[in-house]
Amino acid sequence: MSKQLVLEKRTEQGKKLKALRRNGQIPSVVYGGTEPVLTVSEYNVTEKALLDAGYHSSLELMIAGTPQLAIVKNIAIDPVSRRILSIEFQAISADEVVEATTPIKITGFDGSEAAKLHYVILPVLEEVDVKAKPSDLPEELTVDGSGLSSTEDKLTLGDLKLPEGVELADKELELSTVIANVYDPAAEAAAREAEDAKADAGEAEAKSEEDGAKSE
Repeated sequence: MSKQLVLEKRTEQGKKLKALRRNGQIPSVVYGGTEPVLTVSEYNVTEKALLDAGYHSSLELMIAGTPQLAIVKNIAIDPVSRRILSIEFQAISADEVVEATTPIKITGFDGSEAAKLHYVILPVLEEVDVKAKPSDLPEELTVDGSGLSSTEDKLTLGDLKLPEGVELADKELELSTVIANVYDPAAEAAAREAEDAKADAGEAEAKSEEDGAKSE
């Protein structure tokens, strides 16, 4: 069941939105109808509704008393305070297949042979677009990293667990696309030290040649 969020229509735009934010409100826009609907809601209530529903799940919006199913299209965040500045909603219907960007979570790596060797997993792809009906949209997709054992291993889109009714939005996306690689921090550090030592030796040799040329 979709979480509910009450929105009121607004007329404020532009610079007047700052006053709304100072008063503890979040301006928003609902797309998908004949025209976008300008809305506003209480900050604390909205933040809780989004956290409860999950940013990638559907919400039932009550816009001036009228129910409308929607998903979050975009959230603007203040880079300093990390507070929500505004939200864009996309109106949808319950039986409509929609696209949503969904985060990828790697599970089980801590118990893998790679972790026991103090290797580290390095995410390459942290989210992917999926298609599903609103009720089937997952909050996240999981991929099992418990079987990783060496720096030759990797996780790919083919390893993703897609729930029933969910598919990748991009049909041309290769299942071999890498989600995460395994690397050895100790080997990386040793390689960097070797490169630094080589660079230092090169600089010392160049300086020695330069000093020799000056003394001639």
